[in-house]
Amino acid sequence: MFMIFTLGMILITITVIVMTLASLLSKKAIVDREKSTPFECGFDPKSSSRLPFSLRFFLIAVIFLIFDVEIALLLPLVLLMPVATMNTWFYVGLFFLFILLVGLYHEWNQGALEWAN
Repeated sequence: MFMIFTLGMILITITVIVMTLASLLSKKAIVDREKSTPFECGFDPKSSSRLPFSLRFFLIAVIFLIFDVEIALLLPLVLLMPVATMNTWFYVGLFFLFILLVGLYHEWNQGALEWAN
């Protein structure tokens, strides 16, 4: 028990030291306004370099990411075929696809998949 406590204290100490060193060494001492602005042939920029971000695009990207992860979770089902019976494998896969399709229907019904309004 004492060995686990000692090991835990050593790990916490190392973690605190590394985090402190990282925060001290990563800070920039001099903040220069010219270095933080975009470079445009040596002249001041004509317009803002920050373009407005489409919230609709972000929502579509997040939905794609969620469905992509769900499809990636379906892939190991193939490895379960030798272990599980065919009925179990079929019902688990069907249930997972049903959840995926219900989520897709909900997003479609809410209008999140319409790109232009």
